[in-house]
Amino acid sequence: MKRQGTLARWNKDRGFGFIRCPEISTDVFVHLRDFTDRSTTPQVGMRLSFEEIHVGGKGPRAVAVQAAGAAQQPASQPRRGSEPPRRHADRSNGRAPEALRSPPSSSPASPSLLPMAPLLAAYGALLGYGVWTARLPPIALGVLLVLNLLTFFIYGFDKNAAETGRWRTAESTLHLLSLIGGWPGAWLAQRLFRHKMRKASFMAGYWATVLAHVAALGAWIGKLLPAGLLAI
Repeated sequence: MKRQGTLARWNKDRGFGFIRCPEISTDVFVHLRDFTDRSTTPQVGMRLSFEEIHVGGKGPRAVAVQAAGAAQQPASQPRRGSEPPRRHADRSNGRAPEALRSPPSSSPASPSLLPMAPLLAAYGALLGYGVWTARLPPIALGVLLVLNLLTFFIYGFDKNAAETGRWRTAESTLHLLSLIGGWPGAWLAQRLFRHKMRKASFMAGYWATVLAHVAALGAWIGKLLPAGLLAI
């Protein structure tokens, strides 16, 4: 599929980098040999058009890359009165300069505690009630804590793999971790690592696992499920 994005990072010595595209949840790997015009000199901030592919379960890769024009003049020829070129160099760290960032309230990927805080409070109360009524053994709280830590770190490893072009964690695995109780850790990792948040289909699946887990837990604690179900 034809995409457009901005070259966010470039390793001149090794001849590869990453393209940031608002339509893709992770940065897209690109190699110098993937440029259609080999005389192109990639620069951070350059606008690019490319075809997105996926090979061997790794993250997205760009092919048939074409330069749509550099975003700024070379550092050796700055314009008087213009911002210094270092504004674009800040993007090599994976973040846009402060002056170019959108306010958190207007960003589609900005974290918000408003919808999650009441859900987490209700979930904690549900777990506490389950332990108090002996519907849940106290050890279940420890198991959930370990599961959420594991989910958090798996998200972090997957984000790093997406940035370095290594083997990715399957989305079905991430959804399974959320379904069995790791959804709070997944939610925190999504916002801390800014991972998967812009992919609508994944987030729809994530929220489905959250609702399914909370509903099943509530049914169990509320004795809507038979007591012998866990023995099956």
